Amino acid sequence: MRPKLKICGLTEVEQAIEIALMGVDALGFILYPRSPRYIHPEVLKPLIRALPPLVKTVGVFVDAERAEVLDICRETGLDLAQLHGNESAEDTRWLSAKGQSWLKAIRVAGPEDVQGLEAYQTRHFLLDTKSTKGHGGTGETFDWSIAEQVSSQYQVILAGGLETSNLGAAVAQVRPYGLDLSSAVETSPGIKDMAKVRALVNRWRAL
Repeated sequence: MRPKLKICGLTEVEQAIEIALMGVDALGFILYPRSPRYIHPEVLKPLIRALPPLVKTVGVFVDAERAEVLDICRETGLDLAQLHGNESAEDTRWLSAKGQSWLKAIRVAGPEDVQGLEAYQTRHFLLDTKSTKGHGGTGETFDWSIAEQVSSQYQVILAGGLETSNLGAAVAQVRPYGLDLSSAVETSPGIKDMAKVRALVNRWRAL
């Protein structure tokens, strides 16, 4: 079965609509003010309203106060909060109790980073590369054998250094539930190269 596809780091409404119409499963928006791909909630709200139906919208947060995460998701209409920092299992339980769907991202440098996942009481994790360059969108891969091990117990969304040329190898090894791409299809942070996006989507469809 072909994995789900999420294109992340979008900032422009026209690009978001065009990519949604390509048939991807989810679009990601960075709500971390220190990121070069940051989009302000007041800009994001009308963008989400302009999207066609049946595409999931994901807001990426890094160590934000959980009440702030909830408020932004409700105000903008985001479907899912992706927690990409050091958020605890207690934070995720609080969001669940408030009715907010979430996805915990784990930044991976070695096997020790995927210890204790059971505390989150979920079947899904996004695995990304732990890097000094930033919390995501670095274009760097990590050891996929770690993701392969995790995918034997959980449904893994694989991120970190994925591009058209290595998509097939990543899927063959990890067998992920989903794929998350950002920097590989950009001209600059937050601005997508639509030709690269189309090539990537075509490769994904061929998986």
